[in-house]
Amino acid sequence: MTTLRLISSMATKPLLADLVALYKAQAPDVQVLVESVGGVDAAKRVQAGEAFDGVVLASDAIDKLVASGHVLTGSRADLVRSGVAVAVPAGQPVPDISTEAALKAAILAAPTLGYSTGPSGVQLAKQFEAWGIASEIAQRIVQAKPGVPVGSLVAQGEVALGFQQLSEMLGVQGITIVGGLPQAVEIITTFSGSVAASCAQPEAMRDLLAFWQSPACDALKRQHGMAPA
Repeated sequence: MTTLRLISSMATKPLLADLVALYKAQAPDVQVLVESVGGVDAAKRVQAGEAFDGVVLASDAIDKLVASGHVLTGSRADLVRSGVAVAVPAGQPVPDISTEAALKAAILAAPTLGYSTGPSGVQLAKQFEAWGIASEIAQRIVQAKPGVPVGSLVAQGEVALGFQQLSEMLGVQGITIVGGLPQAVEIITTFSGSVAASCAQPEAMRDLLAFWQSPACDALKRQHGMAPA
């Protein structure tokens, strides 16, 4: 039995659970164990030298790990493209976010705003700066701690307007998903897998990533609110 140990961000946790099961059906002699934590924490653990066979994070985070020698050069395998969605507490009025102007107005009108420490949160903060509203809304922002879904804060009423990967909003009870961001300002994150420098079985890890990139996994990716990369 071959065992592969992976670390990933929370954004891909449900998807990877299903992808592992799909791979198990065609490679029963390979056991794949995935630990999902906040993306920032995952990268820190890899950088600290903790031993993993594979890493699944946002592509820019993977590139930084390649540059630092913590994952193998040339092993990055783009798996999915994931868009940011907007949510409000269940039962609350649904704002218009169909255009950039409408989204900006909804943000300015919201008493509290929530986003993550992950790539979507970083990009959203840059958008607020670009609009010139960052200082105006700063006191209303609730940033979810690493590993804490923004949707849970929305469901609990701590956040009136929440932003996170659609894949992390799906299935959260107590929220209404308004939709994705308008095309002019949409935030798309590519999540990629890679072979860790500490991997003892790099060929087995490459085989796993190749399968996850194959068309056999496309339907599952779409079920989780993502698009094949």
